[in-house]
Amino acid sequence: MKKGLLATIITVMTTMLFLVGCGSDSGSGDKGGFKVGMVTDAGTIDDKSFNQGTWEGIKEATKELGLKNKYLKPAGTLEADYIKEITNLYDADFKFIVTPGFKFETAIFNAQTQFEDAKFVLIDGSPHNGDFNPVVGENTVSIFFAEHEAGFLAGVATALELKDGEAGFIGGMEIPPVQKFNWGFQQGLAYANENLGTNVTIKADNVVYQGTFDDVAAGQQIAAQMFDRGVDVIFAAAGGVGVGAITEAKNRVQDGENVWMVGVDVDQYEEGVYADGKSVILTSAMKQIDKAAADMIKAEKDGEFPGGETLIFDAKNDGVGLPDENPNLSEDTTSKVDEVFELIKSGEVKVASEQGDLIK
Repeated sequence: MKKGLLATIITVMTTMLFLVGCGSDSGSGDKGGFKVGMVTDAGTIDDKSFNQGTWEGIKEATKELGLKNKYLKPAGTLEADYIKEITNLYDADFKFIVTPGFKFETAIFNAQTQFEDAKFVLIDGSPHNGDFNPVVGENTVSIFFAEHEAGFLAGVATALELKDGEAGFIGGMEIPPVQKFNWGFQQGLAYANENLGTNVTIKADNVVYQGTFDDVAAGQQIAAQMFDRGVDVIFAAAGGVGVGAITEAKNRVQDGENVWMVGVDVDQYEEGVYADGKSVILTSAMKQIDKAAADMIKAEKDGEFPGGETLIFDAKNDGVGLPDENPNLSEDTTSKVDEVFELIKSGEVKVASEQGDLIK
């Protein structure tokens, strides 16, 4: 009896160990067949801007498809820092990797050949070897946005809502995506002034590139200087620098001043809330970063990953625009902005992607 009991116990224990060894890890995403990783750019995962927008899209798609996700924050912003975290993700079997920002360009150039069985999504950049000659590998997709069109719509909305006043612009690093937001915004103000009966202007002194995306204190200081010069509304395309500007606007509104901010990349309304659900964010010039990231994950799941391609998300494919809900814009403003949006989609209104006047 004792030998029989011992044999039974051993058999049961062996079976249990076998079952444990074969069981799928909770939330491992095995049914999707791949794991999705992200390496953050400068700033944090909850920066209310580029990193967060990308991560929200990843979370949405991986939840829908039953995939595992993970993000890593590098110690710095050099190519070696990015490659280290890309390698860490790859070694952990995360072979679909999303990277937000132009700083990843040389890192992805190297990674796409080093890890040929991985897939890469580079947002706002093209892989190159330091010579700025794009080389988008067959396992890589490069994604850009028409920031000038988003900035234009925000400029039109701002002018229509304020009717009269002074605007300012705070940029982070002076790079093409940020510049295009600025140029589009200024064109939007000019378009509204010329065609829609508004008078909102922007002076050269009130266009400032701070030089980083993470100096919150500097953003607050620059915004304070602009508001002191009589600026009524500031469009900040500057990551954490913009968060500092929003903080300054909130402080002033709570002290009785009437100033506004225009958000960027994602709907920043919640970031601007100061009391009773009221926000200093007039509207936001949005890039559908979350949609871009989610679309690429779903494309991979469907076997339709557009490797080797450079994609443009613009007004025509609803890749840019304003938030669906804009509590601080009147119905008249939103209606007119919608009309302008349709004119951009149809090509009747063309927004310049470089510094200069509205083309049409």
